[in-house]
Amino acid sequence: MPKSHLKLVAPSAINRTVTPRRLPNKALRTREHLTEAEVEMLMEAAKDNRWGTRDATMMLLAYRHGLRAAELVDLRWDQVDLPTATLHVRRVKHGTPSTHPIMGDELRALRRLKREQNPKSPFMFISERGAPFSTAGFARMVERAGQEAGLPFKAHPHMLRHACGYALANKGHDTRALQAYLGHKNIQHTVRYTEMSPTRFKGFWTR
Repeated sequence: MPKSHLKLVAPSAINRTVTPRRLPNKALRTREHLTEAEVEMLMEAAKDNRWGTRDATMMLLAYRHGLRAAELVDLRWDQVDLPTATLHVRRVKHGTPSTHPIMGDELRALRRLKREQNPKSPFMFISERGAPFSTAGFARMVERAGQEAGLPFKAHPHMLRHACGYALANKGHDTRALQAYLGHKNIQHTVRYTEMSPTRFKGFWTR
């Protein structure tokens, strides 16, 4: 019987492990926003950092103006007018820009930050090496502050933007004004805040 020229060859296909998919945020946390009290706790924790003035001011502006992390770290000194206490907000994701008033505590924090900034930079928030602050660096800062503040969940920067939306909705601001303040192109992104505002049900049990 003639010899066969065929031989066994090891399979070349590699069985890859299935990469686990990240669970959606709603499965990881009961809510995606911070309360006003929790924002205060975050800022107090940040003040204890080596660069406490910078870190607490970043959180304050992100909260008061509903800034995304990318919008926050891109803030430049020419966007703020300290004498008139106004801030020109530029939005990402094709959002609508606007000019916001600056409250007294923000104004004091920004003046101190500008006075103490070293080295000087056109950017408001810089790293120890003088480079513009990164979104990843801000995310780490917020997470650490949340741990120091004893929050029962992992805090992330976008929770400050959501906190702004819910706080303003709770104060009774109408949806259109809130849409303009947050720079939403689509009002459906704004409706979530007014839909979940407890003020909608105020007086339900007193009538």
